Parts: sequence; C-alpha cells; structure tokens
Amino acid sequence: MPDPAMLRDSTQIVLPCDMLDEILDDLEEEFVVTVFPSGDGTCRIIGSPVEIRAVNDFLARHGISVP
Repeated sequence: MPDPAMLRDSTQIVLPCDMLDEILDDLEEEFVVTVFPSGDGTCRIIGSPVEIRAVNDFLARHGISVP
C-alpha cells in the first residue's frame, strides 16, 4: 500500500497565499484544481497528480519555486 504522505505530495502544493495573488485567476481558469486557503496564511492547491505536475510547471514559468 502506498505511503499517504507520498500520495499527498503528488496531489497538492502548499504555498503562501500572497504568492498566488497575481496568478490565482489564471491558475483556476487553466487547471482543474481547488485552491483552499488555510488559516495560517498558506493555500493548498489540490488536484490530480497530472494536474499538480502541470501546475508546478505553470508556477515555475511565473517565477514561483515549489519546495
């Protein structure tokens, strides 16, 4: 059975919400993901592993590094 942490890493990206301010509309328009703000100032971008890989590339093109 797969490790839950590994599955979580492949289906979400966690970033400070302010990093997404300028691109949030484009992100939600282009990809099938849910952006969920947490109470601690971070946002979770949640989607399928295929979408998350594409979002990661999209973020990199916009100068946002994903840890």
